Amino acid sequence: MATVETNHYGAPTEIKAIEVINAYELEDAAREIVPKGGFDYISGASGDEFTLRQNNEVWNKKGIVPRVMADVENPDTATSIFGHDIKVPFIMAPIAAHGLAHETKEAGTAKGVSEFGTIMSISAYSGASFHEIEEGLKGSPRWFQIYMSKDDELNKNILDEAKADGATAIILTADATLSGNRHRDERNKFVYPFGMPIVSRYLTGTGKNMSLNNIYAQSKQKIAPADVKFISEYSGLPVFVKGVQSAEDALLAIGAGAAGIWVSNHGGRQLDGAPGSFATLEEISKAVAGRVPIVFDSGVRRGEHIFKALASGADIVALGRPVLYGLALGGWKGVQSVLEYFERDLKRVMQLAGTQTIEDVKKARLVDIK
Repeated sequence: MATVETNHYGAPTEIKAIEVINAYELEDAAREIVPKGGFDYISGASGDEFTLRQNNEVWNKKGIVPRVMADVENPDTATSIFGHDIKVPFIMAPIAAHGLAHETKEAGTAKGVSEFGTIMSISAYSGASFHEIEEGLKGSPRWFQIYMSKDDELNKNILDEAKADGATAIILTADATLSGNRHRDERNKFVYPFGMPIVSRYLTGTGKNMSLNNIYAQSKQKIAPADVKFISEYSGLPVFVKGVQSAEDALLAIGAGAAGIWVSNHGGRQLDGAPGSFATLEEISKAVAGRVPIVFDSGVRRGEHIFKALASGADIVALGRPVLYGLALGGWKGVQSVLEYFERDLKRVMQLAGTQTIEDVKKARLVDIK
C-alpha cells in the first residue's frame, strides 16, 4: 500500500498490531505520539466540552440485566444492512483527515477495516483520494459521507465519483453547517497540513493550510429536506441523514426520502450543551418504529456501549475516535486490533447478558439507573 505524503506535519508511521485493554486508554497512548494540533483536533470538542463528557457519562444511566441459564455459548455477532452481510454490528464512522493520525491517511484505516471485515465510511473531508483509499479497501464495502457544495452541479460530480468508486450508500451530515466552537483548534491556530482531494473542487485552495471554519464556510450551510430528496433521486442510493438528535428531525428526514437515520452529535464537536447522543436514541427509535434502519455513534468505547445502543433501537453502531487512535498507534494493523477488541468485548457482554444473536440483543431489557 502506498504511503501518502504528509509533508512537514510529522504524523506517526509505525505499522504494528497493538494490545487493547480498553478503548479509553488508546487516547492517552495516542496523545504521546500524534502532533499536538492534530491530536487536539481529533480528541477535542466544542465549547466547555460538556457534550463530549455527556457522551461518556450517559451510558451509566442504563443498566444491562445479566441473564443466567440462558443456554448461550459463542454468541453470533453477524448482522446485515442494505444488502451487506457483516460479521459484527459495527462499522467505521466517517471522520475527516485521518492523515493527522498516521501518514497512510484513510488508506491505512481502509486496509484495517477491510482486513477485519466491516463497512468503511469515507468522509468528503478525507485527506486521501478515492483511488488511494481503494488501495486499502481492495473492493470491500464502503459508504460515502458528503459535505455538500453550494453548487449542485459539483455535488452531482462528487456523487458520480463516489458511485463510480463503489459507494453503496450516501451519508448526508446535516449537523455541521458551520464549525462548532472548538477552543483547542483556536488556541493551536490549527490548519490542515494537507489537502482534501474530494472537496477541493469547490474550495478556494486545496484544503491545505486552511482552517475548519474556512472550509465549512465554503460548503453548503442551508441543509433542508429538499437536499435529502435531491441526493436520493440523483444518486439512486439509500441516503442516511446524520446528526439526528430528535424524533422530530428523524420523521422529517424519513418524510424527505431518507432510507436511514444516523443518530449522532458529531462526537460532541458541534453544539455544546446538547445531551449525550445515547440519551436521545430511545425516543428517536420509538418514533422511527422500524421504518428505516438506525445507525448510532458518539461516545462508544466498550462492548457494553454497543450492546446498550442496539438494545435501545440502533441497528448498527459506528466507531470513530478509538479507530483513529488505533491508526496512530499501529497503522492499519492498529485499526484491525481495535476492531477485534470491540468484537471480543461485545461477545463477552452478549454471553453474560444471555443473548445468542444480535436480534436477541435488540430485544434485551435495559433498566434505568438513578
